[in-house]
Amino acid sequence: MPLSTRSSELELLDGAELDPVELRRNLREMAMLNRLPGGVSSSVSAVLGALNGRADASVLDIGAGSGDFARRLIRRRAVRVIVGDSRAEILAMARRNLAGTKGVEFVEADVRALPLLDGAVDVVHASLLLHHLPPAEAVDAFREMRRVARQAVVVNDLRRGLIPFVMSAAPVLAFARSRYTRHDGLASARRAYTLPEQDALAAQAGLRVAHRTPAWWPRVTTLYR
Repeated sequence: MPLSTRSSELELLDGAELDPVELRRNLREMAMLNRLPGGVSSSVSAVLGALNGRADASVLDIGAGSGDFARRLIRRRAVRVIVGDSRAEILAMARRNLAGTKGVEFVEADVRALPLLDGAVDVVHASLLLHHLPPAEAVDAFREMRRVARQAVVVNDLRRGLIPFVMSAAPVLAFARSRYTRHDGLASARRAYTLPEQDALAAQAGLRVAHRTPAWWPRVTTLYR
């Protein structure tokens, strides 16, 4: 399928059942790939910028995976982080990885129907989550994130295109050994939205771009208000 059209190919992580061994390998490898430019450090900087020194700040990290974003954020600043994921088995691994970390709470939650009150947190953060959703559900996700966030919504995701695909695929094929990582790393680059597509979905939920990292990276972090 040409990259001019968004793929509907399912990722292995979207399957009904997950192999626990492959899942652990995948989460370890994703934490490693998150250290590359455009990864978790970009998310942390965007969230801290949105918080702007706010006292008693709170953040929802939805689709949190292994919890590496929460760990990095709390190292930079003492904030309350709600770590959320729709998969119980992934959330259990995040709990183990963040055991003993102060200021962390956990919730099993779907971004399309968050079990939180309106304005429950200052910022909602979602990394490598949006591309899993078809357009109508992505709009639902944006609406829910906007409803829950008092200040901003931060989305870190891949962007679709030939050059981003090559830049995303290269480290996956070079460093990943998990079947999940190798398959989903390429599938996710084909499922990603272009930045104009992503912004149009956000606009349907009443959100507009307030800040964005360089748009030529394969992963781009966008702060919406």
